[in-house]
Amino acid sequence: MADVKIEHLHKSFGPVDVLKDINLQVDDGAFVVLVGPSGCGKSTLLRSIAGLEPITSGAISIGGRNVSDLAPAQREIAMVFQSYALYPHMNVENNMAFGLKFAGVPKDEIATRVNEAARILQLEPLLKRRPKELSGGQRQRVAIGRAIVRHPKVFLFDEPLSNLDAALRINTRVEIAKLHKLLKATIVYVTHDQVEAMTLADKIVVMNKGRVEQVGKPLELYYKPANLFVARFIGSPAMNTLAASLDAKGKTVTVAGVSLPLATAAGNSGAITIGFRPEHCVIGKSGIPAKVELVERLGETGYVHARTADGSAILAEVKGDPGLEQGADVKIAPAPEHLHLFDGEGARLAGT
Repeated sequence: MADVKIEHLHKSFGPVDVLKDINLQVDDGAFVVLVGPSGCGKSTLLRSIAGLEPITSGAISIGGRNVSDLAPAQREIAMVFQSYALYPHMNVENNMAFGLKFAGVPKDEIATRVNEAARILQLEPLLKRRPKELSGGQRQRVAIGRAIVRHPKVFLFDEPLSNLDAALRINTRVEIAKLHKLLKATIVYVTHDQVEAMTLADKIVVMNKGRVEQVGKPLELYYKPANLFVARFIGSPAMNTLAASLDAKGKTVTVAGVSLPLATAAGNSGAITIGFRPEHCVIGKSGIPAKVELVERLGETGYVHARTADGSAILAEVKGDPGLEQGADVKIAPAPEHLHLFDGEGARLAGT
């Protein structure tokens, strides 16, 4: 396996800048996930690493070798696409072996590699079946197997689970995580699903409008987002964000006319935005006044959707049945130690 290094990468389609000064280090054996909304540039970045998109400027290195101007076949990568891209007239064995045959690998070596990949992915009973005889999850495993047999330095996954139903998505996600541990592979993985990112990644790269907003371990991004965009994007359900003002001493914030204490004094004062997650607040006798719009009863855990007098939405996680109905007046108190503060530009306040 190998590391991937991206330096000052720019990519433009005519006058449109799609990737803007991307700098990223993917360590040898790491599982790095690129996330962001549609159109943020994550798939273009992956295709640039693969050599499927020529870059406008900058450099891409794989295993210490500059591959910026090399063809995809020369980069020693393997890519797994959203569409399985299997040959319908070939069985599983031949689908996995085709690329090796095309590359002139000896027959004995091909058989060894295909059988080993089939064993790892539990495809041995399916080797003689054609794609139409397989489930969606099995087809995706074949596509992954086709990548494994190439013995690449880097695996690139482009939203590989998007075509699967919810149950298959979870099962295949677990299999990919196990595969990473088994192969100790370097993986760069693109998804629009931030839950997928949180459960798979060693490191997450959050992208927005062609730029990298933040890079870090999943829980680092969850508990300490660098800005409002990351705060709102990472986490399901999303973080609550409300307009507020910070007092001159930086010890309390005022939201909807209510003063809330801070666990740590902040250095700034004036207009800010506060954020807190649904699981980090309680409904009780004090807090931000709001009116209940909907109660989602999902079993042991549920969610109360409420709205403040100025129209701001708040989502609060509750256990069991909270005994609330639409139109009820409530007070929602965020936990001070889990309160996030952002300045007028959306950046996290220093020291918080």
